[in-house]
Amino acid sequence: MKTQQPLHHRGSRAIVMAAAGIGVVALALTGCAGQGSGKDGGGTDASGKVSLEFWNGFTGPDGPALQKVIADFNKSQDKVTVKANIMPWDTLYQKVLTAVAGNSGPDIIAMSASRMPQFSAQGMFAPVDDYYSDPANDSSALAQAAIDASKFDGKNYGVPVNYTPMMMYYNKDVFTAAGLDPAKPPTTWDELKAMVPKLTVDSNGDGKPEQYALALADHETVPVFPALLWGTGGAVVSDDGKTSQLDSAESLNALNYWVSLVKDDKASPIGLSGADADKLFTTKKAAIEIVGPWMTSGFDAAKLNYGIVAPPAGPTDDTILADVVAMGLPAGISDTKKKAAYEFFAYWNSKEGQITWASGSGFPPNRADVADQITSSPYPAIFGAADVGKRTKILLAGVAPGGTIIDTIFFPAVQKALNGEGSVNSIFADASKQVQAELDK
Repeated sequence: MKTQQPLHHRGSRAIVMAAAGIGVVALALTGCAGQGSGKDGGGTDASGKVSLEFWNGFTGPDGPALQKVIADFNKSQDKVTVKANIMPWDTLYQKVLTAVAGNSGPDIIAMSASRMPQFSAQGMFAPVDDYYSDPANDSSALAQAAIDASKFDGKNYGVPVNYTPMMMYYNKDVFTAAGLDPAKPPTTWDELKAMVPKLTVDSNGDGKPEQYALALADHETVPVFPALLWGTGGAVVSDDGKTSQLDSAESLNALNYWVSLVKDDKASPIGLSGADADKLFTTKKAAIEIVGPWMTSGFDAAKLNYGIVAPPAGPTDDTILADVVAMGLPAGISDTKKKAAYEFFAYWNSKEGQITWASGSGFPPNRADVADQITSSPYPAIFGAADVGKRTKILLAGVAPGGTIIDTIFFPAVQKALNGEGSVNSIFADASKQVQAELDK
């Protein structure tokens, strides 16, 4: 991927936790089509405006920025009113199920673009290719990667809310206290490994460090761990999305490296959720965390002296994990509401909308032509830097069972390996078979 709802104040991280139930939710959305948003669903309020309910999970520091863009859009014209329904992401998915029973679903729903294939594969979202083909929407100004992230089976099902890489935050004071130069954070895996003994502190020798080098979550989080496989040329699945790569030599090389770094070198606690990792860094008990721009407000509020740089490069690859949160429309949405939603989408990604969003949230803008106009916050420039953008990649883009693979196969396998319940090679050989079974369905 926000009032600090511990885990779900972010785009990607929030969606990841909810993904285990996403197949059920997808079935529920079948009922949404033609109900709250269907062709016979009306949609105008008492004033004659088209009213759109926008469900999203921006419950933390970036929430006010989202609300500001919505308010500005509502004031900019007199035909459409967008009403945000903001809730924790896991609650959002449960409420979608309840809404179906009550014959009223959202008109617009935000989610990680990487999760959209799971819905789209079952026909639960309406394609939005006609939005992109309309030159009036100025989509040519958007980052192509942000547009492509919500494509599945030759069609596009989403319009980007945000597009951002996961960057490395490091506590400069902790580096200084460890005798490390705060101006020289690790740029490679080997440099990071060399710093771990200085940054992980176990003062009383009880085997439970008081401070860790790294806050690396292994469940309910942004999928940083699976993206680490890219560093050695590995991957969870092949680029065409058809073949598991978890048992390849390249993937096992990365997995053995990181499992050993955490389990044997105690670089990070075992069993961290995304919320736990955030807390560990916020309380200065971890020197490093790889996460998105949504945490800048929280870290600033904690008065941390931190830097933000690209994550350390692997031995053979320096690709950086990125995520897109996109807005989608339920299948069967009325033509009236679809047209109104497109007006909102166009405003969101307009110059005015993106300047407001990036300035208030810390996210880089979806369009490069406004980057120099965002001066109230340093973070959009850091996360939107051209040299960073060239290195980004979306995890499991266009892979329908992507959420299931990460949440119910990959993360449990990582936890088994970290807890010494078998060798990395044997655990991930079994996991690879499970991944292939999902891909073959």
